[in-house]
Amino acid sequence: MSVETASAERKPAAPRPARPRPQLMTISESAAARVKELIAQRGKPTAGVRIGVRTKGCSGLSYTLEYADEKGPKDEVIEAQGITLLVDPKATLFLIGTEMDYVEEKLKTGFVFKNPNEKGRCGCGESFHV
Repeated sequence: MSVETASAERKPAAPRPARPRPQLMTISESAAARVKELIAQRGKPTAGVRIGVRTKGCSGLSYTLEYADEKGPKDEVIEAQGITLLVDPKATLFLIGTEMDYVEEKLKTGFVFKNPNEKGRCGCGESFHV
């Protein structure tokens, strides 16, 4: 059998099934409740809370949270537990698989991000690197 005949008899490989896209972010019940409280206290219409990452701090990156008056054209939208999170498109790769939580402790109260992509944090916990 010639090489030409063998290649003509091969069937094309079946396309590989697409891998399921990992969930970008999850939000805990306590974080969702706190976001609802903050939006209610704001006193004006709000599209949700925008989450981003910016260059800041001793480790290089810092999480940002801000009210969003409207959805941006490329924002990733996460609807969970009655709230809307809008993820800045520049932050998407840094946040895949992250859980947003809200903690109240004796010396610290606030939002905490449990990010599997982090390779380390600074001593004060305000910044991270991937």
